[in-house]
Amino acid sequence: QVQLVESGGGLVQPGGSLRLSCAASGFTLDYYTIGWFRQAPGKEREGVSCISSSDGSTYYADSVKGRFTISRDNAKNTVYLQMNSLKPEDTAVYYCAADSAPTGWDPSDFGSWGQGTQVTVSS
Repeated sequence: QVQLVESGGGLVQPGGSLRLSCAASGFTLDYYTIGWFRQAPGKEREGVSCISSSDGSTYYADSVKGRFTISRDNAKNTVYLQMNSLKPEDTAVYYCAADSAPTGWDPSDFGSWGQGTQVTVSS
């Protein structure tokens, strides 16, 4: 059974850092494109970052470029999202998602999802 489990969320002050983890079971992550998405209250789910299965290419939303870094550890079957210089507007539930051949970077392009982890940036 394909399962994704996010962890690492929490409460952090503006300017702080968090590292989110997305651990996979039931499949090998390196054969899948993995995306991080987030959803703030009252807003639609949006793409934050993704890492390609084919060549490891990475993509970032403009709002997080230069602050967030996505990486994968194939030995641990885990993908990470390092988040630095966090801002209050980064507050959201963060989800990881996997797909073997997503046609784009819309949430509807990804077939498997984790349960999400809350990130709150507040002083």
